[in-house]
Amino acid sequence: MGKRYAILDSTHVDFMSKQKLFFVATAMKDGSINLSPKGMDSFRIIDNTKILWLNLTGSGNETATHLQYDKRMTIMFCAFEGKPMILRLYGEARAFHERDSYWKEHIGQFPEIAGSRQLIEMKIKLVQTSCGMGVPLMDYKAERNMLNIWAEKKGKKGLVEYMDQKNTNSLDGLPTGIFGAST
Repeated sequence: MGKRYAILDSTHVDFMSKQKLFFVATAMKDGSINLSPKGMDSFRIIDNTKILWLNLTGSGNETATHLQYDKRMTIMFCAFEGKPMILRLYGEARAFHERDSYWKEHIGQFPEIAGSRQLIEMKIKLVQTSCGMGVPLMDYKAERNMLNIWAEKKGKKGLVEYMDQKNTNSLDGLPTGIFGAST
């Protein structure tokens, strides 16, 4: 059932472009494992070995923390409608912040979204597909705009204050690097 690929092919790209949701997993050697659902217009395929996604301000900042200690990341897409399939991207990733030159060079690939926090670039080491026959069928209704409304209402200053309160340390008490030095 499962197949492995060294790079993304056009079938993978087509499948991912139709999905409204993806999941990101990271972990360090010790401590909590992080698994987060992601949506909105926040995912880009750079080429057949590299992706980029826009991480938005939320209640935690685990992904950025984990990537400072262990670059491993898994991204998973699964079909909730149409033909069943699960697609996983395994690779190594790095977080870039607004202060970084990489951010300035690549943020233009995304729409302007209030609360944009990091760009995460992942170099793909393995693409794996599997059947997905156990994933339920669900109808897509619409994007939720509550995160956008919340971030726009807070404004830039309010978001910085929120990140200072909620995003500077991980669940395991490690610094997230959100306000660290430029790279």
